[in-house]
Amino acid sequence: MAQLAEETRPVLAVADPAPLGLAAFALTTFVLSAHNAGWAPELIFVGLAFFYGGLAQFAAGMWEFKNRNTFGATAFSTYGAFWMSLAFFVVLILTGKVAAADVTPSLGWFVLAFAIFNTYMMVWAARVNWAVFAVFLTLEITEILLFLGYLSGTKALVTFGGYMGIITALVAWYTSAAGVVNSMVATAFLPVGRPLWGALPTPARAELPQARTEP
Repeated sequence: MAQLAEETRPVLAVADPAPLGLAAFALTTFVLSAHNAGWAPELIFVGLAFFYGGLAQFAAGMWEFKNRNTFGATAFSTYGAFWMSLAFFVVLILTGKVAAADVTPSLGWFVLAFAIFNTYMMVWAARVNWAVFAVFLTLEITEILLFLGYLSGTKALVTFGGYMGIITALVAWYTSAAGVVNSMVATAFLPVGRPLWGALPTPARAELPQARTEP
């Protein structure tokens, strides 16, 4: 039976890039959130934002296009670009290109814009599975806390946003780990759940690894 399950597993154009994209997002989010929570040094996340959360996650998004996974391609490409944009903004700050008074409100508008994007992606994530939806839900709360904190100048909200970001990272790490181990076995080892609403079209279940329901 296990051999039959392996034989009927969908053949992907490339290996499933979703675990990489989720891991890159999780680790970079964890480090930045640890800084926002007051635990980690200020600039520790910048290199990660360029190369892991940024470049690696953006590449995962490009590979999701190859797998015809519109949701994964849009999510990973956007948040890969998010991290690279944030790192570049930090470089502008460090080189004196941004006035000190503009830094905090600029971050507020930056996070607010991505919170708007994240809102509709969170709704569509409910059609993927519980694990992916949980990533977007916790990220939504994180981004709301951060943009409210930055725009109002309330440090406590930014700190709470850091705590929530750490939770987001842990959820994303779990989802990444599930994607890795579930690709190595005939049946799902770590559960990710089913869609919260709607039914995925048959081609999506057969071909799109991130959008495929698990038993």
